[in-house]
Amino acid sequence: MAEPEISVLSRQCLDRRIPDKQALIDEVAAWQASRNKRHIKADWQFTNADTRVKLKRLYSAI
Repeated sequence: MAEPEISVLSRQCLDRRIPDKQALIDEVAAWQASRNKRHIKADWQFTNADTRVKLKRLYSAI
């Protein structure tokens, strides 16, 4: 889940030069508050059944 969120952060918030560390902290905090307020969720592409088929060798006991 972290990689897609970092990708969105970089496209929506960090797509320009940030002048200093405090500005970066403020920008990321504002972006995070906005995402949390809108209850943004991940759109999973696999069902549990699909995942068990693809990852059978890792989760053979399930």
